[in-house]
Amino acid sequence: MTTEIASGHRVTDTPTPPAPHGAPESGTVTSEHRKVLAGALVGTTIEWFDFFIYAQAAGMIFAAQFFNPATNSSPNLALIISWASLGISFLFRPLGAIIAGHLGDRLGRKPVLVLTLVGMGGATALIGLLPTYATIGIAAPILLVALRILQGLSAGGEWGGAALIAVEHAPTSRRGFFGAFPQVGVPAGMLLATLFMLVMTTTLTPAQFEAWGWRVPFLFSIVLIGIGYLIRRLVEESPVFAEMEQLKKKSSAPLSELFRNHWRKVVIAAVIFAGVNAAGYLAIAYFLSYGTKVLEMDRTLLLGLTSLTAAAWIIATLFFGAVSDKLGRKRTFALGYLAMIAWAIPTWLLIDTANPLWFGLAVVVLGVLLGVTYGPQPALYAEMFPVEIRLSGVSISYAIGSIIGGAFAPMIAQMLLAETGTSLSIGVYIAVISLLSLLAVLAVPAGIQGRDLNK
Repeated sequence: MTTEIASGHRVTDTPTPPAPHGAPESGTVTSEHRKVLAGALVGTTIEWFDFFIYAQAAGMIFAAQFFNPATNSSPNLALIISWASLGISFLFRPLGAIIAGHLGDRLGRKPVLVLTLVGMGGATALIGLLPTYATIGIAAPILLVALRILQGLSAGGEWGGAALIAVEHAPTSRRGFFGAFPQVGVPAGMLLATLFMLVMTTTLTPAQFEAWGWRVPFLFSIVLIGIGYLIRRLVEESPVFAEMEQLKKKSSAPLSELFRNHWRKVVIAAVIFAGVNAAGYLAIAYFLSYGTKVLEMDRTLLLGLTSLTAAAWIIATLFFGAVSDKLGRKRTFALGYLAMIAWAIPTWLLIDTANPLWFGLAVVVLGVLLGVTYGPQPALYAEMFPVEIRLSGVSISYAIGSIIGGAFAPMIAQMLLAETGTSLSIGVYIAVISLLSLLAVLAVPAGIQGRDLNK
């Protein structure tokens, strides 16, 4: 079967040679499949919980308690710097991917899995113990940023391997659906983080939450370290562990070779991710801050609406991952970005009403659109890169895309708001970066869907 895509090309969806690892072409989900998908989903959820707890606290707590005194009591500048501290960790993700690959080659996958888990969870727990500026002065924001960098290093080494294992285990006709599972870890981590914050804000007074309650989710990361370790032991004891080792050996390439011979693919893949990542970080963190500080809406209500956004994102990610298997990944991406462009301005018109119903509609629809352009990503990436450079290609593209997209999106949004005085400028920013991502999608070569991933 063939399908038309937005660029006018035709994508062939006819059967190809069997997928790697002997994945059945019938589409049957085996017990090994379930183990792979569960491991990818739960592991990434735990790691992103740690990551997003910081994102939400950056807007609610850190500006006032860590950065405001250091900026001569300028609340807007303090908030911009707080958002910058959120983004700085993204700059270290590529380095984290390189370090994880190097240690994995020398020490094996098992110690790297433990190291990234402890690095992420340990940094998160230490943030929960960190004294504020009022207690230790300028050392407080310096230590906070240092721990955020450690989070970025830990997050950088995991996504590519989890995404490719899910896709390469899939029957050819279900790659989009299988690849959506590691993607679900992001909104699931966001949902878990938001629900935790919601519980804290509803059970504590505002003064208690700001004094010590915000620290509890960070300290809870210690429990998640233990849970994540047990789950990863199960994955390590399965054939997946050996296959991840094989994958690293056969599909990792030196960065010099990757950028010398495949730079165009890396650039295209990175820009494809930029739009959804920028919009995603507004949903993850900025809307909550904007609603409480600018619109003066109730924080508990906004956390509830953020939870609905995350739930919509989860459902849409799985659904549109599966849709991409039928409709075509380029077409699914293109339709998603066209919708994102169209919704960018109406989002802010609805949010600025400060009406819970319209605010909720704006962010939940955005959550659905995030799923359209997020679910098919691993399968598209896997089919874009040849096997000999696939792991390096998808990992570095993902890391670069997150830098140009989500790393500083909340900071840019805050700066645009301060400069223009209108939130519509933020909508224009999302529309422009989504347009760039759409153009990158249309530059993906035709006919790659369903290709043999052994080549």
